[in-house]
Amino acid sequence: MKKYINTGSKDTRSGFGVGMTELGQKNEKVVALCADLIGSLKFDDFKKNHPERFFQIGIAEANMIGIAAGLTIGGKIPFTGTFANFSTGRVYDQIRQSVAYSDKNVKICASHAGLTLGEDGATHQILEDIGLMKMLPGMTVINTCDHNQTKAATIALADHHGPAYLRFGRPVVPNFMPADEPFIIGKAILLNEGTDVTIIATGHLVWEALVAAEALEAKGISAEVINIHTIKPLDEEAILKSLAKTKCVVTAEEHNILGGLGESIARVLALNNPSPQEFVAVQDSFGESGTPEQLMEKYKLNNQAIVAAVEKVIKRK
Repeated sequence: MKKYINTGSKDTRSGFGVGMTELGQKNEKVVALCADLIGSLKFDDFKKNHPERFFQIGIAEANMIGIAAGLTIGGKIPFTGTFANFSTGRVYDQIRQSVAYSDKNVKICASHAGLTLGEDGATHQILEDIGLMKMLPGMTVINTCDHNQTKAATIALADHHGPAYLRFGRPVVPNFMPADEPFIIGKAILLNEGTDVTIIATGHLVWEALVAAEALEAKGISAEVINIHTIKPLDEEAILKSLAKTKCVVTAEEHNILGGLGESIARVLALNNPSPQEFVAVQDSFGESGTPEQLMEKYKLNNQAIVAAVEKVIKRK
């Protein structure tokens, strides 16, 4: 298997910005809409190079979604951008009615997701957005793990027809996915082969899963690590193939345990191959103010928590 190495920490939102810059150059149908957060969403280059295709909506997120839906009627491919909390919770009715139900080709792009938003605290740290979006019929849901994957996902979405939600973050995190790694919507990536346990991770927890796998190897436990970047549609084939071998699974995500990736995996297993499962996720609570590192440790969203969950689930086989 390929060895995944941290080539230097970068923020995933900058990957989105680089992806938008590239899309602006090669696809004239792509337009960008922002709710007064140009710098935070890294829209600067797109706005500078394509001012006629950039729309500053202001602090009016519901209006932004409505405008984006309207732009699709003329053949445009709108990418909306604001914080994840405002991209989903604040505008859920508009997304449901004007985008999902109407099957509009809108790309809802959300930064500052999860606990790693950090010091802004619980009011901004949305932990239920994956659940909200995956419940909408026809909505594709993507949660990327690093800078390179976020760039690749942004570019791939322009060629994908239909409503989609792209979730990424604020802090710098290890950048380990190869820049030339193909991004195929709905296709999981096997990062590490193993025989004793399957670790399925998404977003910022993917790197933590790889670190955990190394620690487990030192303990004599062989862990298979799968990067689920697309939570909907889910790569059920990859999940079931791995579980047929390892017989148990740990899911890891920076999201509420209710409604996230772990519950999607549990459904697949319940219907096809019931297996022991442990969840590394926020345990039905809001977040709080603190540094990303402090919060990930307090809420047990790190490699140590994954190791502990693996040791627990293996005993249940």
